[in-house]
Amino acid sequence: MPGTVRRRRRQNRRMHDYTIRPAEPRDLEAVVGLIAELAEFEQLTHLLQVTPQTLHPHLFGPRPVAEALVAEPAAGGAPVGFALFFTNFSTFLARPGLYLEDLYVQPAHRGSGLGRALLEHLGRLAVERGCGRFEWSVLDWNENAIRFYEKMGATVMPDWRICRVTGEALRRFAPS
Repeated sequence: MPGTVRRRRRQNRRMHDYTIRPAEPRDLEAVVGLIAELAEFEQLTHLLQVTPQTLHPHLFGPRPVAEALVAEPAAGGAPVGFALFFTNFSTFLARPGLYLEDLYVQPAHRGSGLGRALLEHLGRLAVERGCGRFEWSVLDWNENAIRFYEKMGATVMPDWRICRVTGEALRRFAPS
């Protein structure tokens, strides 16, 4: 359809206004700021404990457990989006997987193709690393995100629910 191609070209043209790259220690303040914006969007600020100091060892320490990408204007400036991800493992596939913990693009930069570009970047990374799958979770009330992910080809898994034990419940769960 001509309209679709035109919109796609416009998105690609606008995407040229951004650069996606691996996060560096100098990005920690900005990434933490974006995480705070995400927490506000998800109405989860009461859970927010992250600081640049607490995030640093997990991204850049001797045994990093996660990685992050940042998206910034090509002309320079602070990051306007990020994706934080880590390697998981599928016992059924006997292969590693890539799990996207969080992806966020500031509202003023949405619709530019930046969210899609971050997801596609991670998808390519999963393929390059020989991953059997690329996964993430989405809040059930975030209908815009669900439609966006499905349009990109993702399947929202209706039969699976996340189980979580955290804080004091975790300490009770695994007594010493």
